[in-house]
Amino acid sequence: MAERPEILFPLFGQVQTLPGIGPKSAKSLENMGVFAPRDLLFVLPHGAIDRRLRPSIRGAEIPGVVTVEIAVGAHRPAARRGGAYRIMVEDAEESFALVFFHARGDYLKKLLPEGSRRIVSGRLELFDGVAQMVHPDHVLPVAEARDLPEFEPIYPLTQGVSQKAMGKAAQAALSRAPEVSEWIDAELVSQRAWPTWRDALNQAHAPNDDTSVLDRARARLAYDELFAHQVTLALARAQSRRKKGQATVGPGHLRDKVLKSLPYAPTGAQQRAIQEIAKDMGGDTRMSRLLQGDVGAGKTLVAVMALLIAVEAGGQGVMMTPTEILARQHLESVQPLAEAAGVRVEILTGRDRGADRAEKLRALQAGDIDILLGTHAVFQDDVIFRDLRLAIVDEQHRFGVRQRLLLGKKGAQADVLVMTATPIPRSLALTQYGDMDVSVLDEKPPGRKPIKTALISTDRLEEVVNHLRPAVAEGKQAYWVCPLVEESETVDLTAAEDRFKHLRAALGEDVVALVHGQMPAADKDAAMAKFVAGDRQVLVATTVIEVGVNVPNASIMVIERAETFGLAQLHQLRGRVGRGEAEATCLLMYRAPMSETAEKRLILMRETEDGFRIAETDLEMRGAGDMIGTAQSGLPRFRIADLERDAGLMALAQSDARTLLTLDPKLEGDRGRSVRVLLWLMGQDEAIRLISVG
Repeated sequence: MAERPEILFPLFGQVQTLPGIGPKSAKSLENMGVFAPRDLLFVLPHGAIDRRLRPSIRGAEIPGVVTVEIAVGAHRPAARRGGAYRIMVEDAEESFALVFFHARGDYLKKLLPEGSRRIVSGRLELFDGVAQMVHPDHVLPVAEARDLPEFEPIYPLTQGVSQKAMGKAAQAALSRAPEVSEWIDAELVSQRAWPTWRDALNQAHAPNDDTSVLDRARARLAYDELFAHQVTLALARAQSRRKKGQATVGPGHLRDKVLKSLPYAPTGAQQRAIQEIAKDMGGDTRMSRLLQGDVGAGKTLVAVMALLIAVEAGGQGVMMTPTEILARQHLESVQPLAEAAGVRVEILTGRDRGADRAEKLRALQAGDIDILLGTHAVFQDDVIFRDLRLAIVDEQHRFGVRQRLLLGKKGAQADVLVMTATPIPRSLALTQYGDMDVSVLDEKPPGRKPIKTALISTDRLEEVVNHLRPAVAEGKQAYWVCPLVEESETVDLTAAEDRFKHLRAALGEDVVALVHGQMPAADKDAAMAKFVAGDRQVLVATTVIEVGVNVPNASIMVIERAETFGLAQLHQLRGRVGRGEAEATCLLMYRAPMSETAEKRLILMRETEDGFRIAETDLEMRGAGDMIGTAQSGLPRFRIADLERDAGLMALAQSDARTLLTLDPKLEGDRGRSVRVLLWLMGQDEAIRLISVG
């Protein structure tokens, strides 16, 4: 494997090699993700203290930081131990006091001898109408005034590391930053008037009142991070495309049968996605595509059409879901389409045991099963396909890149299609799935009626229950979503258990079912099955039902304490209704008073059903990590770039990275070699490995 370039060695030494950082502060810095001098380069100050020298404190903003030249007057030692030691001083126009607590008089007489002149800088405040500066930050002889920066950077800190130590270490790390040749496209640099990498670092670490210089420096450093990430994804993409795929082309006879059986024509977006997938499958490189569709945009039809291409070509397809409930739901929606085409579909979950399981595995290996649906049980070693051509993974963020690769091993050349019902803002899609091609379903199939959404206070709970009574009597079905399973003192949220008892008493014993996360799987499935079959009219649930549950007859969704849910969750939950003929309603019940953000979320839900608009707003309000839960998101942690603010730069970085690798796939040209330095610098060792194996 390639070696790290020598010019970067000083940046990758131990952080203890920096002045003022001992073993203890080095340990503290690890909490901030700082392990080497290089990491400090990317811990940028979040502001600056104005330390510019002024003639006098007169006219200064009090309280506030002031820097003045003073003549030192009388010392007034503290009356009692630990009390205030005052030194009277005056500048060109005003007199004030310097105050020290727990002070050593001999030290202060040395630092501020009576009759001397000094520069002092610190926070000035009024105490009983008199101006005073308690424990000045800086006291310097006049000759050293130039050592004090006009603007002193303020760094984020961790326990055990002071501003002074942080500033000193950052300056030392900066002095180790080498001159590097430019890795950004020259035209882009001049168009944006970006400084060089090293100048950008120096400017970002020395903030002043000229924000335009700082903004350009930060933008450039953010671009470096995003570009390094996109080059890594583009290398991964090139790598997977180099793996020989198998051209899977079907004559179309099975798909035609399905289209003829449909009561409506597919939307333009569905047709586009099917064409994109067919084109990828027909190529001789492996498909790696993301199918993004909002709730109810018709992903199932697209998936079935893709699976049928595999079957038409004489192969098999598999579709994986994160839960058994979802796998069974897919079976329900896929079965009628498969029957229309005359192909055999089976389901394989952890529940299959003994002879039943053995028979399915035999049929699969013999090629008698055309399409297999299942949970991660399809990963197991004894699951062998005769000729797997297409693997579809549903609800992507539960499956990381590692699982995508595992699935690929089942069919060495199988194409991979990932489906998600979570609308992802473009910048996040580029970050998370930059190695994949993306198809978007942004139209609703005909016949989907709008869902009427209303906000209602929890005080009107009984009113809601009374409205539910006649609806249930007419045979309508409703979801009632509660925030938590158990009453907890700290979080005063309605318990699902209590709501279940309450609704059962109000609506009847055999009308209400309960599902929550802590029930045994078999009980959960049984309760769900009763609701799906229509034996129960109301399902009281925690957010277990968020993903993929499909009950066309359910037309009412009540979400209790809706203000405690995130936008994406509310959108997913609401998407569970409005799947059938009946007019659908979603009631968002809130407890007043709401925070401003919560109110903004609920009003947006009332205004729109557009998942992409909701997702963009969610990103603005919460930031990227929270939106998909950083732990499971697989998102890189950027130190300077901000996905929401720098969305435009992310798109630019992706197209730049892909173009560069088309022209210079092994990064051997002048710019390519500079990009290698960037990859080392950004710790993208995985990318370096991809070039080496490439």
